Amino acid sequence: MTTPPFAITMWDFSWLERRWPGAGYEDWDRALDELVERGYTAVRIDAYPHLISTDPDRTWLLHPQWNQQSWGAPADVEVRPLPALIEFIEAAHTRGVRVALSTWFRQDAADTRMTVTTPGRLAEIWTTTLDHLDRAGLLSALLYVDLCNEFPHPFWAPFLYGTSAAGMGHDRGHPEVIRWMSESVHAVTSAYPSIPVTISMTMQWDRWRHHDVSALDFLEPHVWMASTPTSDFYGRVGYGFQQFDSAGYENLVRHGERTYRADADHFNACLRNEIDNVAEWSRHTGRGLVTTEGWSIVDYKDWPGLDWGWVTEVNELAVTHAAATGRWLGMCTSNFCGPQFVGMWRQVEWHQRMTAVIRSMSTDVTLMSR
Repeated sequence: MTTPPFAITMWDFSWLERRWPGAGYEDWDRALDELVERGYTAVRIDAYPHLISTDPDRTWLLHPQWNQQSWGAPADVEVRPLPALIEFIEAAHTRGVRVALSTWFRQDAADTRMTVTTPGRLAEIWTTTLDHLDRAGLLSALLYVDLCNEFPHPFWAPFLYGTSAAGMGHDRGHPEVIRWMSESVHAVTSAYPSIPVTISMTMQWDRWRHHDVSALDFLEPHVWMASTPTSDFYGRVGYGFQQFDSAGYENLVRHGERTYRADADHFNACLRNEIDNVAEWSRHTGRGLVTTEGWSIVDYKDWPGLDWGWVTEVNELAVTHAAATGRWLGMCTSNFCGPQFVGMWRQVEWHQRMTAVIRSMSTDVTLMSR
């Protein structure tokens, strides 16, 4: 495995869906060369395991997750995940960039993701996908596998809420959630014991003592200053994660930076406290941390009236503070670290400075595998 610490970025489903001219990923060689130039050593992407396991040769029609946020395609798009995944991993591997596999369970025309009705099926779609990569000789290029982005959030795991877990709410402490995590992780690690396996998470950091994460090889928390309950930033600004309506971004233009600047000490303290809280979770469980999404604001983009300066300022504070805890195996500089976010991506020196901090940090933990 890659020796921690590693600087990692999230290219989610954008790596495959944003391939039209000017979308950022139309030339993987160029995008990966720019990633290396900025000092990153790993990238986390969507492997589309539910689609690959169902039919590895099919061309799939995907519906947009949103048209306001700059991840993925803002309209229907056709993709062939398996050959693209092999090509992308090969291109990353030649540059010494390790690939972490995850999934956001993108919705296709047949809503295939809803066939994931048991923990065993969740494990099966992943082991089938890994079987393909094994035959392609690419397992050594993988860093880890994240079975579901931000589980058990209904936005990314809608299949969960039509099962025996229905009615549990978005609660990682619910016995059904724990069962899904434990059984699916154990099945994947039994099949591929050399690959570290986790399930990424967001929010509920005030309840981590009630969450059984013993099945996970490490923890992948997504931590932001702006999100509830870390702070009341979004409430003050009036941003509500609108997917197909620009009202949220209009409020960010009017109130975002001004609200932060007016009470920066408060918001910075909220973020530092949350980082310390998550670091304590790591110490309590004995699991190392990897964060691929953070640290300032959850949703942002190149937009009239929006500036990246205060966002990179908060992210720098977070990276420096988290690095000093000794609990992170790897981390991102931002969840906007991709070529489609032009205003942030072109700040090459900032990325190099931040990745240097990450790659030189001391860590008290190791990346576990069975």
